[in-house]
Amino acid sequence: MNLAIGKSISRLSAFLAIIVALASHSAATSSMYAQALTGSKLTVRVTGVRNNKGMIAFALFRSEEGFPGDASKAFRKMQVEIDPQTHTAQVSFDNLPRGDYAVSIFHDENSNGRLDKNMLGIPKEGYGASNNPKKEMGPPKFAEARFDLNQPEQTIEIKPIY
Repeated sequence: MNLAIGKSISRLSAFLAIIVALASHSAATSSMYAQALTGSKLTVRVTGVRNNKGMIAFALFRSEEGFPGDASKAFRKMQVEIDPQTHTAQVSFDNLPRGDYAVSIFHDENSNGRLDKNMLGIPKEGYGASNNPKKEMGPPKFAEARFDLNQPEQTIEIKPIY
């Protein structure tokens, strides 16, 4: 074999090895990037709704700022109709980064877009939060409702308090 041909083959082999290494690195990086773009899916199911009037409002929070009642500070929010057969409601939040979250809900029975309260500030409509914290004086704290979204798909259930 000619010495020049041997060196060319050696250089070609080294070049191909570099191309293969770059391609596998690029594929791994693309896979991680795609996973970061798609994120996690959180399904929130509300059960025990007392009637099918109005809507269920959902607010998804990433911090205690605004939780539970200031939906303008929520990471995401939605409203859905109540299933008249099962008296349940369900939403899915897609493409969420993994981490800490809390969800607050309320049953907007008269569809006015807010949680109605009596003169003492006590809710007249159903409300709730992730982890279903026990009813106490005042609204639930973020720490009580906080959960870790750490899977590709996760489902939580909230039962409103009336």
